[in-house]
Amino acid sequence: MTRIPPPTQKPRARDLGLPIPGTPGPLNAITDVPGVLVGFTTLTDPVRRMRTGVTAIRPRPDRDRPEPVYAGFFSFNGNGEMTGTHWIADAGYMQGPILITNTHGIGACHHGATAWMMRHYGPYFREETAWAMPVVAETYDGGLNDITALHVRPEDAEAALDAAAAGPVPEGSVGGGNGMIAYEFKAGTGTASRRVTVGGQGYMLGVLVQANFGRRPWFTPLGVPVGAEMPVKAQPAQRDQGSIIVVIATDAPLSDTLLSQLARRASLGIGRSGTVGGNSSGDLFLAFSSATTTREGAVETRRTLDRDQIDPLYQAAVEAVDEAVLNAIVQGEDVPHVKPMGKICEGIDTARLVDLMRTYGRM
Repeated sequence: MTRIPPPTQKPRARDLGLPIPGTPGPLNAITDVPGVLVGFTTLTDPVRRMRTGVTAIRPRPDRDRPEPVYAGFFSFNGNGEMTGTHWIADAGYMQGPILITNTHGIGACHHGATAWMMRHYGPYFREETAWAMPVVAETYDGGLNDITALHVRPEDAEAALDAAAAGPVPEGSVGGGNGMIAYEFKAGTGTASRRVTVGGQGYMLGVLVQANFGRRPWFTPLGVPVGAEMPVKAQPAQRDQGSIIVVIATDAPLSDTLLSQLARRASLGIGRSGTVGGNSSGDLFLAFSSATTTREGAVETRRTLDRDQIDPLYQAAVEAVDEAVLNAIVQGEDVPHVKPMGKICEGIDTARLVDLMRTYGRM
């Protein structure tokens, strides 16, 4: 199998001068949240019509046993899959990693993540009655990847988890985002972060998206009708057939109820670029807090922000999701379709995008 590295990163949306609101963290990435690690396996082989991969997120760099993090889930539109969410809804927490891949890679990634957990948390699985329930989510990359060939293997999930690290996060055609399309532009993986102050205390919120949704006429970043001004050259899609996965991380102490409410705000974030949430789209959102809790015997003590003061965090989530989507799109390069053959999925012309922003008075 040929593993072709992703293209060199292009300027991000903010680097292009787009007037995006909010104050990002130092990396403007989900890894600005302390302890969050991200890794990728990117699989590209034009001969085998392979353009896919795996994205891995580790909520904290734990060892020996998977430390729980409080979490919340929201399904804006359920035509998709994110495993483990029934337990998150019941218990309000999750243990272990989060993986994002293509629709037919769910099983392979779940298998690989379980094997990685048994290896990484060896004593926990050898000495206790332990079980693994990783979160694995998907979007469909069958336009740019031969998805029926089942290119993603368990070892690809393990490799992405082994590669998980702090620091800058590549965007665009990397990991699970390798074969993804948004607003009929080549898109994929995107990330962003925000500094937040609540009650005089500073916190960090970070977002990672796998963007694979939207029709071109809907695309209105920062209120500018970019989709209308940059129409699809070939036959445009008649309906939204994609999906988007959003993962929101924060070090702010939040209850599982507030994390579910935070996950809901991703709906507003993806709507800012223009989507109406098409019927065939799977729009699934997860939020977690890396804040620690204390336990004494049978008693668990945890802190949570006052619900009446949480609006700055909600605003940060909406802004960061919107920016992460734009970051995924501006990284796009022209890529040939495998279905239909011969058609080109265009990367957005960022110079034209900037010109439109100036024309409409946004720059």
